[in-house]
Amino acid sequence: MSKKPFLFKQFEILQDKTAMKVGTDGVLLGAWANLYKGKSILDVGTGTGLISLMLAQRFKDTEIDAVEIDHDAYLQAKYNFESSSFYSQLSIYESSFQDFSTSKKYDLIVSNPPFFTVNNLVDFDQRKQARQQETLNFEELIHKTASLLNETGSACFIIPYDQSIIFTEIASKNELKLNKTLYVKGNNTSPLKRVCLEFSFQEKETIEETLIIEEERHQYTKDYIELTKDFYLKM
Repeated sequence: MSKKPFLFKQFEILQDKTAMKVGTDGVLLGAWANLYKGKSILDVGTGTGLISLMLAQRFKDTEIDAVEIDHDAYLQAKYNFESSSFYSQLSIYESSFQDFSTSKKYDLIVSNPPFFTVNNLVDFDQRKQARQQETLNFEELIHKTASLLNETGSACFIIPYDQSIIFTEIASKNELKLNKTLYVKGNNTSPLKRVCLEFSFQEKETIEETLIIEEERHQYTKDYIELTKDFYLKM
């Protein structure tokens, strides 16, 4: 497999040692998730480290912990962190999320877990999702997130659209309220495949928005360009 890195404006991602490739899902979450206050961030299932690096670029004074269970992905992300100018902000732990132990409470928790990541908004294998949820299911992901989140913090996820209702119901059982929703469409006529969700312990009026990625093939919408222009080289 090629060792040529995926180049972003301020960092690069090697991805030859892991199945977790740079894809739309990770870029969307890394560009969309917001840190409202504080400086501690947790990235659950970091894969290549893409989202952690994006957040380090966006929020300069933060301390970011990344957790990855897969050994090869852990090594790849560690290398990507150490090769970046944001290295001092980043720490990585080889662990399942269930076994991850810390005394910290985080101001922002993000997750695009391996069982949700595909390389585009069309290629979605539900059998793969079901198999991989055996490693970290919704209940475990949300329960652990709630236990590590600051009382004023937020948690952001990107998940398949058809799983959003059950995901939100599980979050509610863990005292997490839905604050923001971003519905994601590949183009104007394509069905909804993904949704970004932001939760916190605070009751707020829910903000709902829709993002369309392309007007035509490889012709990106103004909204998508605005969201990702600080990262993609050609945006």
